[in-house]
Amino acid sequence: MQINNIESFLEYYSKIKNRTRKLFDYVTPEHIEWTYQEGKFSIGDIIRHLATIERYMYAETVQYKPSLYNGCGTTYAKGYDEVIIFYNTLNKESMDIFSKLKIEDLNNKCKTPGGIDITIWKWLRAMVEHEVHHRGQLYLYLSILKVKTPPIFGLTSEEVILNSE
Repeated sequence: MQINNIESFLEYYSKIKNRTRKLFDYVTPEHIEWTYQEGKFSIGDIIRHLATIERYMYAETVQYKPSLYNGCGTTYAKGYDEVIIFYNTLNKESMDIFSKLKIEDLNNKCKTPGGIDITIWKWLRAMVEHEVHHRGQLYLYLSILKVKTPPIFGLTSEEVILNSE
């Protein structure tokens, strides 16, 4: 996938973000800081991470600035409501920054935190992959908690099998 203009990318990315946001409705407040193992991301950490990495790494670097990412712990937001507000607030800030990108910006290079020069449209594509990766983690965490989650595109695997010839 090549990103040729920011408007169509942001429309696509908003749909990706909305599919992730739908999972937040399945997280109960008592599970917001649940993790399967000590030292691993909690559910709240994953949500805060998606917010902070998007805003403080991706949105900063596409402006040709260094990453400001500094983790995703409870110091940013604690409790279900605060975490969701934090996520939405940082996403809005990020989208405002991304919306200012011009075609020439998309074809310029920015520097990753690892010191690699990468074309900005490719960096934005990596951001989408990163979002989807962590959405998968949320699905797994909720599954471990025995929370029934919605299928991402309408049917479960079992329903597709039943509807196939």
